[in-house]
Amino acid sequence: MIKVLLAEDQHVVRGALVALLELEDDLTVVDAVGSGDAVLPAALRHRPDIAVLDIDMPGLDGLGAAAELHAKLPGCRTLMLTGNGRPGHLRRALTAQVNGFMLKTAPPDDLVAAIRTIAAGGRVLDPSLAVTAWDLADNPLTPREADVLRLAAGGAEATEIAADLFLSAGTVRNYLTTIVTKLGARNRTDAARIAREAGWI
Repeated sequence: MIKVLLAEDQHVVRGALVALLELEDDLTVVDAVGSGDAVLPAALRHRPDIAVLDIDMPGLDGLGAAAELHAKLPGCRTLMLTGNGRPGHLRRALTAQVNGFMLKTAPPDDLVAAIRTIAAGGRVLDPSLAVTAWDLADNPLTPREADVLRLAAGGAEATEIAADLFLSAGTVRNYLTTIVTKLGARNRTDAARIAREAGWI
């Protein structure tokens, strides 16, 4: 029996996925949680074979949860589900060492087959995502620039970002200027939009 942990913040979608997976004789959903922060505690409690994670969740996102699982419970394999297929997300998923990446629009039979493949030690990648990622330019932002832009996109001022990241406000402003230039953006709001659409933040 393959033990599945499911993480999806939309209640109706979560319920539908649980019902779908429970129809299979060889799958059992050991827990279904609504946030990325709840993934690791649930995984440590239930020791699932595979975690099926929505990429966009409040608090810790699915990629952050996958990285935590890889570090603390390496025996639990991971399948990311996404609604939009941003190529930058795929790259981040590969960096987080996830075992599969699928669109939520995939047919239910494909999802079930992917879970079985990953649980057996294989990898699964939605072909349309692979083609898109191949064509996408690399993320031009350094990890620190991405951190600065992520906080700025959330509405933080330079002084708040500086305090959060242990930088001076002047350094933060320099980072923001560099980011806007690198992304060919009009301003920091436009830079955040560009980076979000590419899946870089």
